[in-house]
Amino acid sequence: MAKALTTTAIDAAKSGPNRREISDGGQEGLFLIVQPSGSKSWALRYRSAGKPVKLTLGSWPAMSLAKARGAAAEALEAAKSGDDPAAKKRAEKAARLEVDLSERDKVKTLIGQYDKLRLKGLRSRATVRRELDRFVVAAWGERDIHTIAKRDVIDLLDGIAESGRAVTANRVRAYVNTFLNWCVERDIVAISPATGVKRVVKEASRERVLSEDEIRWLWRACDELDLWGPFTKTLLLTGQRLGEVAGMREAEITGTTWHLDAKRTKNGRAHDVPLSDAVRDVLASTMKIKGAGYLFTTTGASALSNFHRGREAVAAKMAEVAAKERGEPVEIPHWTFHDLRRTAATGMARLGIPVRVTEAVLNHVSGTGGGIVAVYQRHDYADEKRAALDAWARYVVSIVEGKAENVIPIRA
Repeated sequence: MAKALTTTAIDAAKSGPNRREISDGGQEGLFLIVQPSGSKSWALRYRSAGKPVKLTLGSWPAMSLAKARGAAAEALEAAKSGDDPAAKKRAEKAARLEVDLSERDKVKTLIGQYDKLRLKGLRSRATVRRELDRFVVAAWGERDIHTIAKRDVIDLLDGIAESGRAVTANRVRAYVNTFLNWCVERDIVAISPATGVKRVVKEASRERVLSEDEIRWLWRACDELDLWGPFTKTLLLTGQRLGEVAGMREAEITGTTWHLDAKRTKNGRAHDVPLSDAVRDVLASTMKIKGAGYLFTTTGASALSNFHRGREAVAAKMAEVAAKERGEPVEIPHWTFHDLRRTAATGMARLGIPVRVTEAVLNHVSGTGGGIVAVYQRHDYADEKRAALDAWARYVVSIVEGKAENVIPIRA
């Protein structure tokens, strides 16, 4: 008779060139499987309707010895009463895998499979699935994928664009195109009906600057967000790079100046950023994790990250604020955190701040600050940078309060 297994004996069980089965004398029918790879699992052997049956129970050590014995005893009791647990398990698995043939090629069914098989693990998964459901499933969900033609794709995108959402139409085109190409890869359709369908509008690359309305909506959206709100406001008010703001530490701030050493900047040059009253108010309201040192962090051990998700949270709240103000949905063109840096630079230009000062604020080494100027001009523009950022902060606040027309530009 086999000896009762112990935890020590299970841990000590060695793998070999072939699969091994070790019976447990402590429970009828239970045995430990040791694979050549070293992985171990539990299984049960019993008879049902006069035939031998094997039932897989679970893996070791996720399923302990005590739990394996309990599961085996429960399964044997069920088998004795005529309820074969192995047959039940196979039936449940078949039910999960079975797909109603009448639903198999419907667009809604395929998008569900696309979500699980292709979108799973992508940072943009929630956004892509939301837009596919919002537009594609809403329009074609009950249709067979083989009935979708190029004309249908064009009509779908034109309808979105005609509702005042041309940029969204471009995004949907990209999502639909990728989904249909996936259908081609899986031999569901022979040719993608989106092939040759062009963008609805041409979008300017790297030129996005937020309008005054968008700045106001952004700011008010940030008022409703705990961490990403202050972070986004700081990006807008300082005009500094994403990674620099994300890694901001309390130790870098002295009085009204934020100092970045050479290791913390993209161009390897130390940089002082004057902090306006507005940005100091934002930083004072930041929820810091005690002892972390970082002003923006979720763990305390590292700087803020996962910027894609953060931007989406701000953008979603921004759309809500805009819709509430206008009384109807508002199409806000896609923007990125880097666009806030460009918005700050453009805003300072509108206020009449000299380009060289703006470049000093942004810590640029190209443009007017490059070449011979960079070698011989050692003036750090500390006073000019402070005046520029103070003026920009006042301008942003005036936009939020609806008083932008009262702001007087700085003259060179």
